[in-house]
Amino acid sequence: MRRPLSIMRANPQGEWIEFLFKAVGTGTRELAKRSINDCISVLGPIGNTFRAEQRYTRPLLLGGGVGIPPMIFLAEELKQSSDFQPMVIMGSEVPFPFSYRPSKFLLPGIPEGVIAAMPLLEDWDIPSRLASLQAYPGCYDGYLTDLGRIWIESVAEQDQGSICIFACGPEPMLRAAADLAREFSIPCQISMEEFMACATGGCAGCVVKVQSRNGPAMKRVCVDGPVFDARSIFTGQT
Repeated sequence: MRRPLSIMRANPQGEWIEFLFKAVGTGTRELAKRSINDCISVLGPIGNTFRAEQRYTRPLLLGGGVGIPPMIFLAEELKQSSDFQPMVIMGSEVPFPFSYRPSKFLLPGIPEGVIAAMPLLEDWDIPSRLASLQAYPGCYDGYLTDLGRIWIESVAEQDQGSICIFACGPEPMLRAAADLAREFSIPCQISMEEFMACATGGCAGCVVKVQSRNGPAMKRVCVDGPVFDARSIFTGQT
């Protein structure tokens, strides 16, 4: 069976793509054994994408665990337009897959001492912060959505209408992101993490329940998603 992986970076001109993954099972362990110049079979890209609207100039990107790579991809894409000023918050309960460093950005409202940032984003002049419950130095001691709330409150004092949320990560984190968006009445798009068998919509092994205009419906994450409006997935208070 194939393994669904998020693309972290892509360069159509250079004809290359980057993935960031952790070897945790048979498939990813085999993939990690591949060497330079090895050939592998890849199917993609599949599904839909995050949709950025120019009126939301202050997007908040939330990436938890394996949801970190697509937030890096999205941040790089958004930064190519001067209309957007993305803020990225990443969370992990295991060591981050990169060596972080103190941020060069002073962000209003962010607690003193919360300075850990991703070097790659810093090099792109994109502010970021890290959150964890593992007491990692410089990281926010709590959930990334809690830190997101602090950032939103600071920005909302000037222009709440410019904020939107993009999120990817485990379901409890996505549910918290949806609650956060509901709390401030701001739009939120989430990328669902589901195992995909065929990735073409044939097997229906990755379906999720979605609230549509016509009532509840089952949607396939591989072709109808993976990105959904958070309100259509998490409709009630948690």
